Amino acid sequence: MKQEIEFRDPVVKRVVNKFVSRSDVGFEKYGITLDNDPSEMFAWLNHLQEELMDAVLYLQKAKEVYTEDLQDNLNAKYEETI
Repeated sequence: MKQEIEFRDPVVKRVVNKFVSRSDVGFEKYGITLDNDPSEMFAWLNHLQEELMDAVLYLQKAKEVYTEDLQDNLNAKYEETI
């Protein structure tokens, strides 16, 4: 089913495209749509918990990299002044 959507926000469009792409990957991997997946509620909750745990790990790593980059930039600016 193809549906055309007019987006006023390109960020929203990019996110929607990522959802569609992710759905395609899941269908290729499992051969079933999310709508037709017969998994029990506990399995859904378990999948959600695992995904959120992964998200926290990515968030922590991003914060660490951002902090390191910020510190490097501050150090470089300080060294330019002395």
